[in-house]
Amino acid sequence: MTSEVSTGAGRVPTVAAGASTGSVPAGDSAAETPRGTSVRRARLMVTRVDPWSVLKTAFMLTLAFAIILLVAVAILWFILDQLAVFDALSRTVNDIAGSGSTQFDLKSVLSLGRVMGITLVVAAVQIVLLSVLATLFAFLYNLAVGISGGLELTLAEEA
Repeated sequence: MTSEVSTGAGRVPTVAAGASTGSVPAGDSAAETPRGTSVRRARLMVTRVDPWSVLKTAFMLTLAFAIILLVAVAILWFILDQLAVFDALSRTVNDIAGSGSTQFDLKSVLSLGRVMGITLVVAAVQIVLLSVLATLFAFLYNLAVGISGGLELTLAEEA
């Protein structure tokens, strides 16, 4: 037994639970799964994206990414410090520069506070830029829908 669902893209046939779909041609919106259960499908068009919800979502995702970035940089700095990479690079620079009176200390240049401060600034800029860009793209998508008609989605529900 098939019925139709009214969507923004027109009427789409669907399959009721327990109905046989053997006579439905391939490529139609109803199909039978290998287990023998029927699947109800609907084709929808995304004709508008709410810029405010895009801004909130982008802000939360970039905030989470910024926290991950800060933790990853701190862990990487501690690993490099424990492996004495900063000391080895300082010795290498001093060997190349010669035995002058001044000694180069890479660990003081790349101290944890300085590295985390720079990472925090980069993360803050990333949060602002990506949130604004995502919102701008939402506005641009809403403008482009008038020309292209929007994205077509096919939603499926197993009965």
